[in-house]
Amino acid sequence: MSNAAPHVLECVKVEKTFNDGTRELRILRGLDLAVDEGQILAISGASGAGKSTLLQIMGTLDRPTGGDVLFRGKSLAKMDRASVNRIRNRSIGFVFQFYHLLPEFTALENVMMPAICMGASRKTCRPRAEELLQKVGLQDRQTHKPGTLSGGEQQRVAIARALFNKPDVVLADEPTGNLDERTGQEIIDLLWNLNQSDGVTLVIVSHDEGLANQAHRCVHIHEGMAHIKSG
Repeated sequence: MSNAAPHVLECVKVEKTFNDGTRELRILRGLDLAVDEGQILAISGASGAGKSTLLQIMGTLDRPTGGDVLFRGKSLAKMDRASVNRIRNRSIGFVFQFYHLLPEFTALENVMMPAICMGASRKTCRPRAEELLQKVGLQDRQTHKPGTLSGGEQQRVAIARALFNKPDVVLADEPTGNLDERTGQEIIDLLWNLNQSDGVTLVIVSHDEGLANQAHRCVHIHEGMAHIKSG
């Protein structure tokens, strides 16, 4: 018997079908995929290939039409909704293309938000939030609101927020898609450094083949299936 630890996340024969009223669209067609501890996995593919749909399913934001997602070897399909929500809130961090920061709150408050939403006090959360803002290079921007930050700075705040609960995995959907090339590369360098220094497990969706090729492993989505490429 193997004593290997289970994958952090694993997709098993995942299918996703949408019905627009006139036809059935099969986006994912029995896709298999595994994410290991400490790995940077990139998901690439053409626009409309199902990359973001797959990421939402992996992050429990959506359910597959068929197949299953396993979190550390346990079937999400067999869990009740409260258990799935707990995994999402405590064990999965999200980074989006358009940041999704709350405009009325400061950078520090935005980073605290995952824990505040779960009932923690700001006083309790503050040291962790300050530590993370320093880690992403924004220790001098703690009191600034999103509207006064550049796109790259906002994405750094979003990354700090995603890391607040020390998640098992961070899922990033086109994290550089709204940034210029230089700023985008700075964000990639930051994510890679977090992987190397803190062992953060990353799954990154990107249409940028150059970015995808920097990952430990790259999966190319084509016709609803995952095709593994070496990183």
